[in-house]
Amino acid sequence: MAAGARKQQADCLVLGAGIVGVSTALALQSAGRDVILIDRRPPGTATSFGNAGIIQAEGITPYMLPRDITTLTAMALNRRPEAHLHYRSVLALFPWLARYFWNSSERRFHAIASANAPLIARCLEAHRALMADAGVEHLLSHRGYLRVVRDTDDMAAEEDVQRDAHARYGVVYEVCNPDRLAELEPHLDGNLVGGFLMPQPAHVSDPLALTEAYVALFKSRGGRLATADASLLTRQTAGDTPGWSVDTAEGALSARDAVLCLGPWSRDLLKSFGVATPLATKRGYHMHFAAEGNAVLNRPVVDLGYVLAPMARGIRLTTGAEFAARDRPATPRQLEMVTPMARQMFPLGAKRDAEPWLGARPCFPDMLPMVGQVPGQQGLWANLGHHHLGLTLGPVTGELVAAMMTGTQPFTDPTPYRVGRFGRA
Repeated sequence: MAAGARKQQADCLVLGAGIVGVSTALALQSAGRDVILIDRRPPGTATSFGNAGIIQAEGITPYMLPRDITTLTAMALNRRPEAHLHYRSVLALFPWLARYFWNSSERRFHAIASANAPLIARCLEAHRALMADAGVEHLLSHRGYLRVVRDTDDMAAEEDVQRDAHARYGVVYEVCNPDRLAELEPHLDGNLVGGFLMPQPAHVSDPLALTEAYVALFKSRGGRLATADASLLTRQTAGDTPGWSVDTAEGALSARDAVLCLGPWSRDLLKSFGVATPLATKRGYHMHFAAEGNAVLNRPVVDLGYVLAPMARGIRLTTGAEFAARDRPATPRQLEMVTPMARQMFPLGAKRDAEPWLGARPCFPDMLPMVGQVPGQQGLWANLGHHHLGLTLGPVTGELVAAMMTGTQPFTDPTPYRVGRFGRA
């Protein structure tokens, strides 16, 4: 049968079964749509697998590129743990980095934060509702996270940052002296000058188990899961019901609408439909460790260039951003750099992974996701590019795109996240 004549088998295809795609499928299902969720890999095993598990209910302010020359020079020379530049990727990444630098100005910073605010305001509520329905509320803890500081000058500067975020956006924080840090986390390094407890975020102890539970909920409500290369999406043009189709080993799947939730694998497909997508990747690594003796970590701890997070598998050490092409071979130098720092911070024991995990965060230079209809492509939608906030924002942007697709009132103006904001390819 010709592609254009394929019979529609669902209302909607959701392409990508990470946390964003699964959450989008659930939101569409709740809106009354019949949905098929498609991925070439098991759900939640790509980018969604490796994060620090923090639902950043305080994360209104974006992750900016530093603009002072001293910090930028150190980063360019790979002398700071929070970033690593893959030199073989520099030429390809330079236009994106330049736009990222421009968007990191103070004026743009506050405009982006204001656009983030309505998404962040709903993020924890949206997750809690899904977790209750999926029966996995035990995966969530509400102890916030700690941002620790080693230097007195840095402590004063960070307090200025937190004070401004509180005044402008209502971000809640608690200043912690060393005694308070020891009360919250008795096994941390005792030489810290202080830190900040961020009480609003919650923490997921097993992001993969969370995604799998959401998939199980989706299937229990009649949703279907299919294995296929979602990047091979094609447009149906013949017949009375134009739509979208993907070939699978069991045959073709087609629907009136399709939603791209392919994260870092979205760029080429969108380009083929005429949409400019300055989408780059901030790669990140993690490794799990046992805790020595009776040491316990109660909540994630954020230090310069890494996060330690208590997970079901052990203590997960995650790195900052590696600026590299998505598919370049792994170069876990950041992990090697921060592991001694992390061991000083907390008594880490033996490694629990044979090799470091590597993932790729999909990032636009304006630090906002892309949510909405693809211009000029009837029935094609997107929900992708969540920067560092894929776990945080998956359910809430799923709600947003589902409202737009079904003609109901969105909870916020979706204009800042529009798909065509970067122009034509």
